[in-house]
Amino acid sequence: MREIEALWEDVRELTLGNTSRIERLTSPPSPLRFLRDFVSLNKPCIISNATLHWPALHLWRSDDYLTGSLSSSTVSVHLTPDGRADALALNPAEPPPSLCFASAETRRLPFPEALDLIHRSNAGDNFVAYAQQQNDCFRSEYSALGSDCDSHIQWASEALGCLPEAVNLWIGTHWSETSFHKDHYENLYAVVCGEKHFLLLPPTDVHRMYIGEYPAAQYLYSEETGEFKLELEEPKRWVPWCSVNPNPSQEDLDSEMEKFPLYFNGPKPFECTVKPGEVLFLQSPDDRGLTIAVNYWYDMQYDMKYAYFNFLQSIQYQSLPDPSANETESEEIIKPLPH
Repeated sequence: MREIEALWEDVRELTLGNTSRIERLTSPPSPLRFLRDFVSLNKPCIISNATLHWPALHLWRSDDYLTGSLSSSTVSVHLTPDGRADALALNPAEPPPSLCFASAETRRLPFPEALDLIHRSNAGDNFVAYAQQQNDCFRSEYSALGSDCDSHIQWASEALGCLPEAVNLWIGTHWSETSFHKDHYENLYAVVCGEKHFLLLPPTDVHRMYIGEYPAAQYLYSEETGEFKLELEEPKRWVPWCSVNPNPSQEDLDSEMEKFPLYFNGPKPFECTVKPGEVLFLQSPDDRGLTIAVNYWYDMQYDMKYAYFNFLQSIQYQSLPDPSANETESEEIIKPLPH
């Protein structure tokens, strides 16, 4: 179905642009412009100078300030051997290359202890800690910092006609990485310290993510051995997740390109780096240095665009033949997920 590949090109030609760059605004837009030019078009943008009035931009640079403000707070910290929480890993119950969906071990710790673990993270030592609870944690676990940021993004709230459903705080180092995924939220991501790099695909490119069903598993960390163990959940639970690693190692690049030609041979993903004072309106970030960010999840409108997306996702897509494959394996079918 070449029509789907034509759709990828058309959405870039008509709306998103033909480069991998994301549009930057020098100041916050009016609610009308934000709704008309970005939300209604599913078009990401970076808004510079959006949060310069936040006290957090200078206060949160100090570990002493954070630990003092949160000295009596208990927070959730996520532990993995490689910094990849909520990502695919080798299935411990089956021989390679069988994969599972691996979640981090979550521990509740006093904030000073959690921050110390994050600072000491090192994938070379098979231990990476990351604060990323995603359950409106900024307004619960980190409520002592609430006055350092806006409770919502005013121009976004006015444009969307609602307040954020959740506000989350993220603290990690360059070892922390989030795998390719899709969110059903209008997401505004504000970096406070450090910087964050994103790769983005529009909803029209859903087939390029090769979403599959994987058995859920959980990392367990042993204080005695200093090692992680990955165990499948019981009863078995299946998680739909993107199969593509957009940044494979050089040694794995050829095999990844062969397995996922729609991603690697299609249009380039959009890329951006978000820095302090900037807000990204948006899926797969990685951190650089100690990065602290606040994101606002606004409930999306389940309207005609959502219906179009579900219809597109339901289509079985036959990719173009790979000339390097043998005849019995020359076609690949991307099947819809069960509803």
